[in-house]
Amino acid sequence: METNYAALIQASADELFQKMSSKEDEQDIARLRAAFEFAREAHSPQKRKSGEPYIIHPVSVARIVAEELELGADPVIAAFLHDVVEDTPYTIEDIRDRFGDEVAFLVGVLTKKKQDKYVHSKQVDNFRQILASMQYDVRALLIKLADRLHNMRTLSSMKPDKQMKIAGETDYFYAPLANRLGLYHVKTELENLSFRYRCPREYALLEKLLAEEFEAEYLHIKAFTSKIESLLAEKGITAYTEVRYRKPYSIWMKMHAKGCDFAHVDTKYYVRVIYRNEEPWSEKDTSLRIYSVLTDVFKERPGSVSNYIDAPKENGYQSFQVKLLNDKGKWEELHISSERMVRNGRLGCAAERTDENIQAWLNKFNDILKEVADQEEGLDFMDGVTSSFYYDDIMVFTPKGRGIILPKGATALDFAFEIHSRIGEHAHYARINGKLCSVKTVLHRGDCVEIGTDENTEPQPDWLDHVLTYKARKFISSHLSHRTVSVYMRCPNCHPLPGDEVIGFKNADGSIQVHKRNCQTAIRLASQAGDSIVAVSFDENPTCFYPVRISVRAIDRYHLLSDLVDCITEKLKLSMIGLKTETADNIGICTIDFAVHSMNELQTAMDSIGAIPGVDEVQRIDIE
Repeated sequence: METNYAALIQASADELFQKMSSKEDEQDIARLRAAFEFAREAHSPQKRKSGEPYIIHPVSVARIVAEELELGADPVIAAFLHDVVEDTPYTIEDIRDRFGDEVAFLVGVLTKKKQDKYVHSKQVDNFRQILASMQYDVRALLIKLADRLHNMRTLSSMKPDKQMKIAGETDYFYAPLANRLGLYHVKTELENLSFRYRCPREYALLEKLLAEEFEAEYLHIKAFTSKIESLLAEKGITAYTEVRYRKPYSIWMKMHAKGCDFAHVDTKYYVRVIYRNEEPWSEKDTSLRIYSVLTDVFKERPGSVSNYIDAPKENGYQSFQVKLLNDKGKWEELHISSERMVRNGRLGCAAERTDENIQAWLNKFNDILKEVADQEEGLDFMDGVTSSFYYDDIMVFTPKGRGIILPKGATALDFAFEIHSRIGEHAHYARINGKLCSVKTVLHRGDCVEIGTDENTEPQPDWLDHVLTYKARKFISSHLSHRTVSVYMRCPNCHPLPGDEVIGFKNADGSIQVHKRNCQTAIRLASQAGDSIVAVSFDENPTCFYPVRISVRAIDRYHLLSDLVDCITEKLKLSMIGLKTETADNIGICTIDFAVHSMNELQTAMDSIGAIPGVDEVQRIDIE
């Protein structure tokens, strides 16, 4: 039976008009209907890759702008029309004549400029055009994010190489952009869709494991949240709970950050305690009352409190967080938030659309762009921008109490360069909370940091391995004044093996560099030089061995080490390169280097080692 697309498209548009009628007047609703009809007529000959009428895409983007981002009439009209100038004979002047200057401006920003020759690359020049619009109107970026969100939701119709290109752009640029604008739900969905298409096997496995975990823990979590609601109701506090399971990408990030498997990832979900803003106390007072009620009954994990109400994250996120011990002896992560905080966390810069609030977001965003505006190289410019849209951030303090916001994982060196480039240049040591430390020490939220300088100290090449911020990396790279360029068949960062999910990039000299699909370098290249992507068949070669490193965690016992060596060298006939062991309190940790032909052989080795009595965990780790 043939799909009646015309009826489905009209019904979708009518539903949008109905929802918009509650906040827009009749004149604007008429303009919305006119924009829909104009877009439908302009795109009438066109089809999507899926074979569907193209107008489905503009209608879907308009609905995201209206319903998920809650913007007004002009941005929704621009969403209907965002591809008209780029893909049809109509011009910006046609848009201006029909729908006014404001809509024409928004559509103009969203229209890719066709050029015979690009300054950097088509992708990078497009990114820069999008960012330039922020000087005038944040709404253009919001429509662009809605456009990207719908494209990612319908990416299955694309070929694998096109999927990788679009997913790379999304993970590298659009998801961090959504985060910086405070659109947490958009950021989360974009990065998970990107992960799904870049690494479908890993995504599917984590999705399956999360579903199993949810089913296994459902009754325990329900009992815990019911007890919370009952305790708060007894104290006259109107609140309810939500259980928010983290997505596969978040779990994958935790696994790699901590070097553990799925079973050993903590806080796979968190419990959100939401109260209404009609409570008679301030938001902070209400949060502290809820905290007090709950910690009278549940044991609190020492040092687990994070007050994001007084010190919001850079993207505007607010909540009061704490970990409590449930009846089963497991720590539960709680986020205590008002309904306003939850809504603002979802809508970010679009939540409170006062002139003052929008201008504050614009100023904050443009400050980032000014820092990297003098960078002429396209890739370096984009690296500077995206590294400044940190996914998460911490606030640390100078001895005088000045708050400095840095990306999570930043070091004392990043702090030094954030204070002043000269302090960073001559950073000799750090005092963190009064304790003498290396300038390479990773900082944590709330640290008080003092930097000691020495005129004889200068940036060293390894400093680049211990900084995250663009400001620090740019200064150090400039000071070192050279860059070593090497040609590799395998990426030196992700070390792919035959059998891994891989992607290739063709270099200028014709060589092909192979990366894992989840490699950050590959994601960056896919987002900016997508035309160099090539399909590769990285097959096992019996004559080729590749060095790998694993970490084994086990209960210490007699003959444990000899069993490990015997498993690798005798049972599996693999060549061992190195072995390092540490034992403390009856727990042994062994780091083993050996060589394999493929990912399958490595997995077989890890499975065999995991079956040795006493072994609890086996993980592949990077060779630095």
